[in-house]
Amino acid sequence: MAKKPKKSKEAEAPASEAPQGPMLRVLAQYTKDSSFENPNAPDSLRAGLDAPAINIGIEVGRQMLSDDNVEVTLMLKADARRGDQVAFIAELEYAGLFAFQGVSVEEIQPLILIECPRLLFPFARQIMAEMTQNGGYPPIMLEPPDFASMFREEMMRRAEGQPTN
Repeated sequence: MAKKPKKSKEAEAPASEAPQGPMLRVLAQYTKDSSFENPNAPDSLRAGLDAPAINIGIEVGRQMLSDDNVEVTLMLKADARRGDQVAFIAELEYAGLFAFQGVSVEEIQPLILIECPRLLFPFARQIMAEMTQNGGYPPIMLEPPDFASMFREEMMRRAEGQPTN
């Protein structure tokens, strides 16, 4: 007769006693504000025009709502110009409501300013692409930013006493 393998003590422990590690949950995602300005249309949409120069700006905002909930907002802006004439301006504030548990004080800021924006970015990118395409231009396909680098730069500014974004 074959012996049954012994169960480890971990396997015997009820699920409620399982160790709880850090947890991050997305409670909601939503557009807070969006705007598309196409001030020189239809002239700016004529065939044969040079592609406009596009400046992209990305900022991350956050607001603590309770001990374990935070609203993180991605603020994206695309400013397209041909010379000194505006082709279009697209702005988006896309936010998420996040809950976290089991996170140490040292881990909270990187979680809020790196991981939360990383989760929001693909959705905001899609909205910006559709917005520019619906405005008559090719869709803007934003490259994912390095949120870790943005976080390090903000921490350096704070350490030097400079205002943060």
